[in-house]
Amino acid sequence: MNDQKSTREIGTEMEDVACRFLISRGYRIVDRNIHGGRFAELDIVARDKDGYLCFVEVKYRHDDEHGGYEGAIDHKKILNICRCAGYYMSMRKMTMDMPVRFDVVYILGKEIRLVKNAFDYVQ
Repeated sequence: MNDQKSTREIGTEMEDVACRFLISRGYRIVDRNIHGGRFAELDIVARDKDGYLCFVEVKYRHDDEHGGYEGAIDHKKILNICRCAGYYMSMRKMTMDMPVRFDVVYILGKEIRLVKNAFDYVQ
């Protein structure tokens, strides 16, 4: 029997860790693992205590052997997240004047780091 976890299982586990971390900082989790049509998946959608709708990407590395935080999210990934966020808002009939932010939770081993407003919306 193979005791190793699949990439998806590890991803789900790290998203659970990120959710608990965000909740401890005053976020309220709204949705998880949202597929945006043909675009990317949104890992976590949450509201922060200031009323922002936050689209949160979770990036996990077991160690920094293959690089740490830098470069974990490239321009193509950012574009797909933004498109998916737009799709999400449109499907839920949210207005575009809603305050929105793109945050990233980086998990490197046991270290967790939240970067608020990690990138701007791009089209």
